[in-house]
Amino acid sequence: MKAEHLKSEVARRLPAGRYEHVLRVTETAVILAGRFGEDKEKAETASLLHDVAKAMPKEELKRIVVSEGDPSAVLGFHHELWHGPAGAVIARNEFGILDADILAAVRFHTTGRAGMSRLEKIVFVADMIEPGRDFPGADLLRAEAKRSLDSALTACSAHNLQYLASVRAAIHPDTLRCYNDSLSQGKGA
Repeated sequence: MKAEHLKSEVARRLPAGRYEHVLRVTETAVILAGRFGEDKEKAETASLLHDVAKAMPKEELKRIVVSEGDPSAVLGFHHELWHGPAGAVIARNEFGILDADILAAVRFHTTGRAGMSRLEKIVFVADMIEPGRDFPGADLLRAEAKRSLDSALTACSAHNLQYLASVRAAIHPDTLRCYNDSLSQGKGA
């Protein structure tokens, strides 16, 4: 599917500020794809669609996730995690995306998971380091992404865990698995 069509469809579904975030994530993901040898078109497609479900009502997100059997078991966690799996369903059903790697990048961009593909890592990292992110430590994560994708994944995962623990939020098991797996993948990176 052509990027311009995706952009117009995503823009129609999201508030302006969220859409601008999507564009920044997309730009960042394409840069990372070039840096780390990933298909730039796939990175563009996955990142354009990563938040396609973000503005949907909780009830609709839940309906979509339930219709798929809750494959990531996100319904027991904060509803902010639901838009990833719901977005993957929308990407497949409404946009005709059949590439399993793109769908996984959309599905797991909120939690991460063990065994992430290079594309999944790129979208996950790009979502955290896009230029509009200004949380403490964002520049350190950006610096890691210049050095190594695996190192950036570990740093982004650690940041997620620290943040979730600091606000006393439940941590999805895939987020823990992502961090633990990234430690072994990042050795020697």
